[in-house]
Amino acid sequence: MRGRLRGQEDFAQAASAAAGKNTDAIADLVGSLFGPAAAAQFTDLWSGHLTALADYARGLSTNDGAVKDSATARLTTFERNLGAFFATAAQGRLSPQAAQDAVLMHVDHLLRQADAYASHDYPTADRIYRQAYTHSYAMGRSLVGALVPPDQAKALDDPVWRLRSELCRLLGEHVVLVVSAARAAVLNTPDFTSAAQAVDGNTHDLTAAVDSLFGTAAATRFQSLWGDHIDQIFSYTTGLVTGDGNRRDAAVKRLGGFESQFAAFLDGATGGRLPSQTLAKALLMHDQNLLAQVDALWAKQYEQANDGTYATYQHMADLAGQLAQAFGATVASRLPVGGPHTGLGGAAGMVQG
Repeated sequence: MRGRLRGQEDFAQAASAAAGKNTDAIADLVGSLFGPAAAAQFTDLWSGHLTALADYARGLSTNDGAVKDSATARLTTFERNLGAFFATAAQGRLSPQAAQDAVLMHVDHLLRQADAYASHDYPTADRIYRQAYTHSYAMGRSLVGALVPPDQAKALDDPVWRLRSELCRLLGEHVVLVVSAARAAVLNTPDFTSAAQAVDGNTHDLTAAVDSLFGTAAATRFQSLWGDHIDQIFSYTTGLVTGDGNRRDAAVKRLGGFESQFAAFLDGATGGRLPSQTLAKALLMHDQNLLAQVDALWAKQYEQANDGTYATYQHMADLAGQLAQAFGATVASRLPVGGPHTGLGGAAGMVQG
């Protein structure tokens, strides 16, 4: 949507292809539960909503009210039909109204962030963007809890699973926000400052989670290491844009230091449950993926950049699983640790149950 609002059709087309890949992945999940006919029905509905969102952005960019109105009408139909689809699949465990309300909020977030972006209110656009991301997780959990058989849905309340889901949400958001800020820097768009502030917001939330799990001293150390990691990603991006090879090399070197230091920090915090060497390799892959998508953006290889982002996001899900197992085993007997000032005391409940 933002690519179309900026008039960058090549970028927007590559992003649409990435959204299509995501649609296929969700359809595979639907098909695994309800069969190929349901997967095909879902794909038609979801693809239509993506097309309508793209058309809405096109109407915004050209000030074409008729195009916007047409897209909005189609989205209203989508909300009703997808809500009915999920309600039927849930076999009475989810009301049509609840399903439709969840989809309505999803669409509303996407339209409002586009409106704010089009009016150059980038802080508001990125605030809603983060809300939309967080809501998608809540919507996903509600849908899964209703769609799978009740005996399987109980697993969603497992403490380590809840912790894994929260870590996956925060680490995944880290990826999409860093990529968004790097994209703004590479493409020299005016939303870089607000995008970077959104990254800071995610870092604050991750730090609060560490505080709840391990206490303030560990959170302070985490914030310092994690913040430097992000700074080096942006320093590499700046070096690329300005043609400063020395700056790029220095950033890569600093990232190597972060990977080993952060791995050692988590190894110590978890009592050896996260071996430093193994974790350092995982962090190296994370950083290499982020830098590779920056390089691809700079080369205007937008499809490759989106593929890299997709892989980096998926890698964070794997990492979240490893962290949740180690964190849960380490702190279950002594939570809560962080005080009310952390703003994330609920993390204790994820481990305690």
